[in-house]
Amino acid sequence: MTSGHSVPGKADFAEAYEQPDPRGYFRALGPYEYVTPHHAQRVFRLLTAAREPRTVVDLCCSYGINAALLNHQVTLTELYHRYTDRALDDLSTPELSLRDRQFYAARRRPEAVPVVGVDVASGPVEYARRAGLLTAGFAENLERAAPSAALRAAVADTGLVTVTGGVGYVSAVSFDRLLACADSPPWVGAFVLRAVPYGPIAEVLAEYGLVTERLPRTFRQRRFTGTEERAGALSAVLDAGLDPAGLESEGWFHAELYVSRPAPQVRARPLAALLRADT
Repeated sequence: MTSGHSVPGKADFAEAYEQPDPRGYFRALGPYEYVTPHHAQRVFRLLTAAREPRTVVDLCCSYGINAALLNHQVTLTELYHRYTDRALDDLSTPELSLRDRQFYAARRRPEAVPVVGVDVASGPVEYARRAGLLTAGFAENLERAAPSAALRAAVADTGLVTVTGGVGYVSAVSFDRLLACADSPPWVGAFVLRAVPYGPIAEVLAEYGLVTERLPRTFRQRRFTGTEERAGALSAVLDAGLDPAGLESEGWFHAELYVSRPAPQVRARPLAALLRADT
């Protein structure tokens, strides 16, 4: 999925997102300590717990990593160890997905909820489905086309939409098309790079009666790949009117958390209280 906003000089990991299984993804991102799904694990569990059991839709789901962390007793560190283990090199993708199905089934949380994944890359979506991470998966580009009838049906009961790295690749168009499928407006939880504007998406969510709050702190996303990416990130942050001191200046992309909910729920329990103020 593509949109009109990107950080200048940002490294392209497209190849890692287009492999048939997650080994290449974790090996490509591991050296740069990509950790957003780790932060999201706790946040998305808290948001899910605050809702009655309903479907979670993970936008830009790739290999189902958010679903793995949401619904299973695993950590992101354990997933890095698993998928960079050279002992798995000789396994075919079908063999790995079978092992993973058993691995995750043995670690399934009692509080697990249905997760529907949406991504433009068919290989990762199919892998996540075969590994048992997704209840349903759809390789669809919502920036370019309306959801299929099957996707519309699968997300009708959505209670929460999650996204950890997709904003900037998907725009308000994708959110609009997705929320239009839901029987009632779902909550939305999004981790967004500081330099990427979230305002246009928040405006669309407001049309569905959702109020967007931003948690007043940042989360490390990953280390810069080199001087070119660092320069581009610093420039983008400054252009956005933000101060990189102590954040991007230390060599890391930083993301912010936005959560959108109906106004009465926001008034009854502001985001900081919902996340117990210690996130």
